[in-house]
Amino acid sequence: MGLLLVAAYASLAVWLWLTLAQGMFWRTDVRLPPRTAPAHWPSVAIVVPARDEAEVLPHSLPSLLTQDYPGEAEVVLVDDGSTDGTSELAVRLASEYPGLPLMVLSSPGEPPADWTGKLWALRYGIAHARRAHADEPDYLLLTDADIAHEPDSLRELVSAATSARLDLVSQMARLRVVDFWERLVVPAFVYFFAQLYPFRRINRPASRTAAAAGGCVLLRTEVAVRAGIPDSIRQAVIDDVSLARAVKDAGGRIWLGLAERVDSVRPYPRLVDLWRMVSRSAYAQLRHRPSLLSGTVAGLCLVYLVPPVALFVGLASGRAALAWAGALAWLLMAGTYLPMLRYHRRSPALAPLLPFTALLYLLMTVDSAVRHYRGRGAAWKGRTYARPGDA
Repeated sequence: MGLLLVAAYASLAVWLWLTLAQGMFWRTDVRLPPRTAPAHWPSVAIVVPARDEAEVLPHSLPSLLTQDYPGEAEVVLVDDGSTDGTSELAVRLASEYPGLPLMVLSSPGEPPADWTGKLWALRYGIAHARRAHADEPDYLLLTDADIAHEPDSLRELVSAATSARLDLVSQMARLRVVDFWERLVVPAFVYFFAQLYPFRRINRPASRTAAAAGGCVLLRTEVAVRAGIPDSIRQAVIDDVSLARAVKDAGGRIWLGLAERVDSVRPYPRLVDLWRMVSRSAYAQLRHRPSLLSGTVAGLCLVYLVPPVALFVGLASGRAALAWAGALAWLLMAGTYLPMLRYHRRSPALAPLLPFTALLYLLMTVDSAVRHYRGRGAAWKGRTYARPGDA
């Protein structure tokens, strides 16, 4: 009982620190910075890697083709070995939604052992965009095949980049939260990400913290070349964080925030779908280190699981100090989660369930490590990626 009391007070201390000193990670008002239209609209190449995306492409590709952008822009879709007719569907959609020109390319075979499939496809698409015209595009918009953009999305991204002199502007797309498991798990995914990578800290030029949201990244071509993108991060499973770090290390200014008019259309209706999404990269996030895995499991238990246990045990045993410590920590946890639930337009009644959701993420992380050591880690759409250095 004494050990549980110590853990409860430690958890409360951590929550006080997270709430007050972790870059205000829980706030959801980090949106595109103030922007004005540039005198001359720069050229943009929109590069979309796609592997077996026929299910979502009708909901996303038309939103890119119909962008209301005053400057020169084109869409380059790289079919990464699809077997579901992704290329043919893209061509048909381009005829049904005339607007920006579309170039459909086939990725040049399977990626080499030291490349991930997405980055291999991006490399091919970026190379084509740079050599297709006499003047290479000023910016690259790297966006996933499941991301839908409002008609003014590109215009707003470019305006933000030029107004604030940013080399990378990334928006975390609003994820789909329709089915039960999506409502329970998805807002927490963004909450945990912001807790690890506070947006305000990322957006300070002097800060070493770097991250991006891979579904929507506007990148200045000159800086991409200087940072060696994507070759310099070719093995990265969590490519968005690696990309942002490479840009920042190359002296680029980066910005990350939540999107208002950029949405993911990919459904994750079952727990197994969400489990697969998280477990495929969770252990890679921990750099495949057992020590970091152990620390993460212990940390999740202390921060998220101890408060409810302390509250219920304290109430059952009549130990007021234990119950109060658990209750206050749980209250801070739920309170900092509420803004993220509001952003996703979900009920505040989900906030007290965050410990249960955290337990699910803990199990997904452990499963990610188990899959890695069984040779099935970082698997996605028929490919399994080795730990960097193992290839």
